[in-house]
Amino acid sequence: MTAGDTQPTQPLPPHTYMEAAPKRRRRAWTWVVALIVVAGLAVAAWFAGEWIARVVVTSTIREQVITQLSLPADQQVDVTVEGAVLPQLISGSLDEVTISSDDVELEAFSGDVTIRAQDIAIRGDAGAGAASAAVVMDEEQLRTLLSTVENFPAESVGLAEPNLTMSTELSLFGVTLPVGVALTPTAVEGDIVLTPASLQLAGSDIQAADLKSRFGGLADTVLRDWTICIAQYIPAGATLTSIAVTGDQVVADLDIDPAIVTDTAVQDVGVCE
Repeated sequence: MTAGDTQPTQPLPPHTYMEAAPKRRRRAWTWVVALIVVAGLAVAAWFAGEWIARVVVTSTIREQVITQLSLPADQQVDVTVEGAVLPQLISGSLDEVTISSDDVELEAFSGDVTIRAQDIAIRGDAGAGAASAAVVMDEEQLRTLLSTVENFPAESVGLAEPNLTMSTELSLFGVTLPVGVALTPTAVEGDIVLTPASLQLAGSDIQAADLKSRFGGLADTVLRDWTICIAQYIPAGATLTSIAVTGDQVVADLDIDPAIVTDTAVQDVGVCE
């Protein structure tokens, strides 16, 4: 036996069996990073697509509103589409859209307008599921509307919730006395109707019967109902359903025919009979 044969046999170093493991972990980590990057790009692409879709939809709606209502090209019209737009475009309808604009001029009938519509079909002729509008008028805008009514003293109109007020004069035997009238607004078959609620003669409260007994037929000019037709100012597919004085404003609510989205017949301005 040689000297080398007497040396004890040494085991192989343990680390030689572990060298492959770190490489497997690095490869696995690389795949995780790749998946995260791809997912991030997909999300970014989705949001980019969603942003573009929203811009296109809101711009298209704004242009249609300006065209259909014959508004100035620079009219500020705010359009809000609820929820994610891309899934709604894929499904073929928009769930809920709100359109608002201040100081919308529809000839004599003007104010701040807000329109809300649900289930608006974007393909075919289905129109919308439901739609409504609200027009908020200030005192001056109300006077402009009432100035179209023959013999109505529009310049004297004021607001005193829940009524609007007007003043006029009645003359008898050379004596002229001021008469104040509080009028309650209501919606009747799409028209605004103003009905006397209370009266004052020379600053004192008076009943309608007493005013009639003093002035006879002359009193009819202040005891009458006043009817204001607004159909000539709005699309035929819009119908006034309620009107009320709230604080220093008048709020008119309108129901909108869902077919107004696609039917030109109800998009045209209505007529007063």
